[in-house]
Amino acid sequence: MTIYIVDIEAVDTRYTKQWKEHLPRQLQRATNENVEVISGGDTPQATTPGAFLNFGGTNVYKSKQLEKIGTMFCEGKVKDGDYFLYTDAWNPTVIQLRYMAELLDVDICIGGLWHAGSYDPQDFLGRLIGDKPWVRHAEESMFNCYDDNYFASDFHIDMYKKEFAFEPYGYKKIISNIHRVGWPMEYLKNSLDTYKGMDKKDIILFPHRIAPEKQIDIFRDLKQYLPQYEFIVCQEQSLSKNEYHNLLGEAKLIFSANLQETLGISWYEGALVDCIPMVPDRLSYSEMALPEFKYPSAWTEDYASYVKHRGNITSKIVDYMENYDDYMVSVNKQVTKLSKDFFSGSELYKAIANER
Repeated sequence: MTIYIVDIEAVDTRYTKQWKEHLPRQLQRATNENVEVISGGDTPQATTPGAFLNFGGTNVYKSKQLEKIGTMFCEGKVKDGDYFLYTDAWNPTVIQLRYMAELLDVDICIGGLWHAGSYDPQDFLGRLIGDKPWVRHAEESMFNCYDDNYFASDFHIDMYKKEFAFEPYGYKKIISNIHRVGWPMEYLKNSLDTYKGMDKKDIILFPHRIAPEKQIDIFRDLKQYLPQYEFIVCQEQSLSKNEYHNLLGEAKLIFSANLQETLGISWYEGALVDCIPMVPDRLSYSEMALPEFKYPSAWTEDYASYVKHRGNITSKIVDYMENYDDYMVSVNKQVTKLSKDFFSGSELYKAIANER
C-alpha cells in the first residue's frame, strides 16, 4: 500500500507548515508503508482576513493537486489498496478522485480530516455562505466520498451529525465511517521544549484569528480594567513561528471567549510551555479542558453578557495571574490529557492501517 497525503497548503505561521514537515515521517514510521505527498506547490502566505487560508489561492493549490492525481491515474500509478489521506476534508477534488477510482476500477480508500464547514454557523463558511443548498450538498457529497471521516472532538461530530440529520437527529445515515481521532501533532511537545521554563512575565495572550467568532473586543476591553498586566493580540505583532512560541513561553495566561472552536491548538501549545488556559465551558473546550480552567459559558456568550459578568472575569484572571505557581500541577495534568486524547495521531494511524 502507498499512502498519499493530499495536504492542505502551508502557511508559515500556522500548524499547516509543521504538518508538511512532520506528518509524512510520523505516518511512515507508524504504518511502515510508503508515504508520498501530493502538494499543490507554493501558496500565498497572506490569508484572507479572518480566515486560515487564501480564498483564491486555495483553489489554485487544489487544482494543481487534482492535475497531479489525474496524471497518476493516467500513468497507472494508483493501485488497488492505496490510501489517500486529505489533511483538510473540505477539498472538492475528492469527488473527482472518487470518480476516477470507480470508473477506472481501482480499489482505493480515502480518508479526510474535517476542520470546519458551513454547518458551523460561527465558522467563516457558515457566516459568509450559510446554509445555501449548493454548499450543504457539496459538503455532504465530500463526506460520502470518504471511506473514513475523521474528527478531532465529539463536539464536532455531534454538530455535524445534527446538521446533516444523522441519528438520533433524523433519518438514518451511514455513521460507521466517522472516527474520533486525535490530530497528528505529537511533534509539538518536542518542538516546544525549548520554550518551557522561560522566565514568566505578566502577559496575557489572545492567540486566535482576528475574526468575529473569536470576540476580540472582549479581550481589548479587559485591558483597560486590568492595567497591571500586558495584553497582547498575537496576530497584530507580525510574529514568526519562533517569535510566537517565544511569546507563549513568556506569557502566564491565554484567554479565549471563542464562539467557534472544534479543537483549539493555540491553548495546547500554551499549556505545553506552562501558560494557563482560560476558556469558556462550551464548544470543544467542554470535553477538553479541566474544570479549573473553564469559566461559565454565559459570561461571554456575546458582548452584552461579557459586560454583565466582567467583574467575575477580571477576578478570575487576577487569581490566575497572582497565584500562577499554584496552577502548575493542574496545567501539567491538562497537558497529559490533551497530549493523549486530542493531539496524538496514534488512533488515526491505526484507522489507516486497518484499511489494509
